[in-house]
Amino acid sequence: MHRVLNVAEKNDAAKSLARLLSKNSASMREGFSKFNKIYEFNYQLFNQPVQMTFTSVSGHIMNCDFTSAHNSWAQVDPVVLFDAPIQKKVTDRATDIEKTLKREVARCQTLIIWTDCDREGENIGYEIIDLCQAVKPGIKVYRARFSEITYSSAARALSNLIQPDRRISAAVDVRQELDLRIGAAFTRFQTLRLQRLFGFDSKQVISYGSCQFPTLGFIVERYLQRENFIREPFWKIAVEHQTESGEFCEFTWERVRLFEHQPCLMIYDMIMDEPLAKVMDIKSKNKSKWRPAALDTVEMEKLASRKLRMTGKKTMEVAEKLYMKGLISYPRTETNIFPNEINLNPLIQNQVGDQRWGAFAQRVLNDGPHPRNGKNSDKAHPPIHPTRYPDGQLTEDENKLYELVVRHFLACVSKDAQGDETTIKIEIANEKFNASGLIIREKNYLEVYIYDKWSEKSLPLYDLNQTFYPTKIEMVQGETTPPQLLTEADLIALMEKHGIGTDATHAEHIAKIQERVYTKMNSERRFEPEKLGLGLCEGYDKMGHALSKPFLRAELESQLKAICEGTAQPAAVLREQIDKYRQVFIVTAAQIQKLDDAMTKYFGAPGQNPPPPPPPPRPPSSGPFGDRTNRNQPPNGRANAPQNRQPQASRVPNNNNNPPFRPQQQQQPTRPARPLQQEQIRPTNSSGIPKCNCNTDAKELTVKKDGPNRGRSFFRCGNNDNCNFFAWKDESTTTATTTFQTGGNTYRQGGNHQSTSSRKRRSSDNDEDGKQRKCGLCKETGHTRRNCPSLNSFL
Repeated sequence: MHRVLNVAEKNDAAKSLARLLSKNSASMREGFSKFNKIYEFNYQLFNQPVQMTFTSVSGHIMNCDFTSAHNSWAQVDPVVLFDAPIQKKVTDRATDIEKTLKREVARCQTLIIWTDCDREGENIGYEIIDLCQAVKPGIKVYRARFSEITYSSAARALSNLIQPDRRISAAVDVRQELDLRIGAAFTRFQTLRLQRLFGFDSKQVISYGSCQFPTLGFIVERYLQRENFIREPFWKIAVEHQTESGEFCEFTWERVRLFEHQPCLMIYDMIMDEPLAKVMDIKSKNKSKWRPAALDTVEMEKLASRKLRMTGKKTMEVAEKLYMKGLISYPRTETNIFPNEINLNPLIQNQVGDQRWGAFAQRVLNDGPHPRNGKNSDKAHPPIHPTRYPDGQLTEDENKLYELVVRHFLACVSKDAQGDETTIKIEIANEKFNASGLIIREKNYLEVYIYDKWSEKSLPLYDLNQTFYPTKIEMVQGETTPPQLLTEADLIALMEKHGIGTDATHAEHIAKIQERVYTKMNSERRFEPEKLGLGLCEGYDKMGHALSKPFLRAELESQLKAICEGTAQPAAVLREQIDKYRQVFIVTAAQIQKLDDAMTKYFGAPGQNPPPPPPPPRPPSSGPFGDRTNRNQPPNGRANAPQNRQPQASRVPNNNNNPPFRPQQQQQPTRPARPLQQEQIRPTNSSGIPKCNCNTDAKELTVKKDGPNRGRSFFRCGNNDNCNFFAWKDESTTTATTTFQTGGNTYRQGGNHQSTSSRKRRSSDNDEDGKQRKCGLCKETGHTRRNCPSLNSFL
């Protein structure tokens, strides 16, 4: 029998698809990975009976990484990372998944990819294809296009199989490589420097990401606008009238307000001289309040933030669970247009039995659905909508989000609210005022859409040319108010407007800058930048790079879209962007003092303040660079069995499960050229005694404690305990490792340029009981982490 291997992006998706297509008759067996099962059943495909084998991956199974020669933070010049070799290979946690795929594909004649139908899903699909074709080069490959996990959607996908799109996958490869190179170079550079100068915890990664920083930049820009806002006084004239029947009406000045007191006072005096009001115009017209447009990802995140007080990251996690349960359509979409081929009636019929909105759904069916569409379509998925009614218990968050999706869908396919609006214009001493009122005739979508309000406001009855004396006329003083800090909904809207990230990654970038303690959400659920975020943005802005602005990343997103459309070549886009960011990095290194100055403003002079608190512990949700899409997390955050993992200390972490960087402890190859600074030689006096960091003759001392260095002479500063200068006397002319400062920066230089692993320091007069201390960075003896030669070699 013809065998077909079907591979989904998650185990839950594979399980649900197999259950639906087999009509609950699929059998299950174990794969090599205990989190990724195998489901089998018979099916009619290609006009013949076939055996369908469904299995899954857990997001990305391959990793883009540097080779081991460039993994050491301390010994590799960051600028080299823009051209360093990169390899893509199966991650340690996915080796069992790889074994399953290779074993199963060997027995199959056809491969069908069922990953999510977005860029990231297409790239994961090609990772699966590459592994399978290595085992069986001639296997037929197809792509299933689906937007919801329902029987009709899955069956329709199998009836309309297509070829996977290499261009879309190539765009993701370009983004992954750029995120790795840019993130690693800037992250290593600023982390090591700020740890050394400002005492940040050695485990704290101060990451840079080309989406992460513009997102932070929006927050900082709004914060500074608020902090620097200068309030201006203004004056306005308010008019109120209470009729004989007791009805009240408030009129608004047509000029709104004046920023000069004297002119406003003159107008007020003229009005008070002749306070008789005359009705100049009365207009009544039909007023419509538009129902919401079809729901896309960005709008769902904004609504959940505003109405449900749910973060964007939490919203997407819950939406993914609802999608896997087959309750809503695919939640990552830019589309807000319902295609004509979608039959909306069954989707509405599913909701008729609900006590909360069932009666409204029935009225929509009776009138016929009339969706209000937007203007965007990604040509891959329809707008987010409910696909069926829950047949089981939902969690509180799942229930709230599902209710929002249903109410939004029913509102979208119903009718606009209708009302009558009346506007009355009056004139007092040639100054015009107006008042508006509203009477709602038909609530329509407002009956189900509890998130919108349309308040009625009745007006007294006035006649054209009627005159009356207002009950109150007064000149009111006020002042302008600063703009509000950004809410998460505001921030997502700015990211969408400026092309920062995608609808699927907005929440990840926002969560990342909070994890890095660059910003926080205050009690009003608005973002306030932390001192670290302010210092980073201010420092880079002073360099003129606009690294915290959206322009560079928005340009890249535009080029990635062009790759998907076939109008740009991946290699050309990659080279252009690497060259651009390399130049920015070189200029940044040359102007790094501006970043130091900005950080000094918030953390004090280097070495003079206690270190800032480290970020609170959080489960690792993404890599240190912040811009890598989290599509490789095992179910429930679990990793594969420990025996399948290798230590990560010497690897550059660039996916969402790796811990922060650790310097490599093994001996490194010859260090690359360092174009970022010039070698500096320590001066000595006529007797060959070196100058210390204080620019005075160092003091000669002898080790007196027992140990291998007893009796050995060395030089130290005799004036300042903070000088940190040290040199062995017998190495001072040939192989001495000296510490010196210039321009506020500390450097160390070895006379014979020995590798870190070959330099041995004996016990000094600072060693207690002859015990040799080891550096926390390179694990060598004779110095501390703060003065490690490898740490200071390029900073």
